[in-house]
Amino acid sequence: MKSNIKFFKKSKSLPVDEFFKNVLYDNKSGYYVSKLPFGEKGDFITSPTISYLFSEIIAIWMVSTWELFGKPKSFNIVELGPGNGSLTNVLLRSFKKFPEFNSVKNIFLYEESNYLKKIQKKNILDKNINWINNFNLIKKGPVIFFGNEFFDALPIKQFKRKKNSILEKNFILDKSYKIKEIFNKASKNDIKTLKSYKTLKKLNFIEFPKFGFQELKKMIKKISELKGCILLVDYGYLKSNNQNTLQSVMKHKKNNLLDNLGKADITAHVNFDLLNEFFLKNNLKVNNIISQKEFLENMGIIERAKIVAKKMKFSQQSDLYLRIKRLLSPRAMGNLFKVILAYKFKNNNFAGFK
Repeated sequence: MKSNIKFFKKSKSLPVDEFFKNVLYDNKSGYYVSKLPFGEKGDFITSPTISYLFSEIIAIWMVSTWELFGKPKSFNIVELGPGNGSLTNVLLRSFKKFPEFNSVKNIFLYEESNYLKKIQKKNILDKNINWINNFNLIKKGPVIFFGNEFFDALPIKQFKRKKNSILEKNFILDKSYKIKEIFNKASKNDIKTLKSYKTLKKLNFIEFPKFGFQELKKMIKKISELKGCILLVDYGYLKSNNQNTLQSVMKHKKNNLLDNLGKADITAHVNFDLLNEFFLKNNLKVNNIISQKEFLENMGIIERAKIVAKKMKFSQQSDLYLRIKRLLSPRAMGNLFKVILAYKFKNNNFAGFK
């Protein structure tokens, strides 16, 4: 398939992360620059689009964190990968119920895709929102970085151990334009980095989010300057294993990883064990990693649903509770999705983490 050439650019061989970065973010043919992936008509559904109560809970958590930080006169919120802007809109609506907080908050949206930025700007009507490509605009006051299904969408590297060597997986394009995988010796820098993580020591197959960690380091630098925290909600696992978790989804169904390139979503499960070690290495404290079910229940989502349901017709109540069930059920998103909080602050009494 000659159409595969565009994702290799001028290279004959690319590491997994660079190849999928091209597939997802290429300016002309990338997945995130050519279609809206979210919702029933897209390829997948996220928590904010399942129920606005998810976003309300995040808003309440942010207000309580501002209070924990001593109600500073300037407070920054950075949403990572804001999707279609639905979570941002609920945040803005919710913050109006807290006038003191609302008057000091600054909201920044961090988005790679120009296509999605246009959609966000169309959907988010508030003029006091800043879209940023880096974090230099954030000058004073603590900062919260929040990402829902942000980290899983960032390309990862894949390696395997063979005897005493570490090899990196690459994709190549053969003469008939088919994509094949090969393993080459990993770079010295990558080998050194992998060996520095206890979490990865006994693994024969390693997934490593080098690009994702580079992104997080930029955030950690800003947190180190101003104080603050990173709250990430994502699907993944707690203990390192030897799995290849790269997956592709198209129209809510599994898709062969190398089919429909640029038209299907590609993600990997987040290794929370590794993420935890990364934050600690970079001098942030980390609260216990908990499930999405635990976090939302600790934050009072069931009580909030009961209050909202009182004003609803029976059919609306049924829909509300079905949506909440999807967020909380261990068979749906409740346990598969995890919540991690990394922070630079003396007090660790953050809401939601009992």
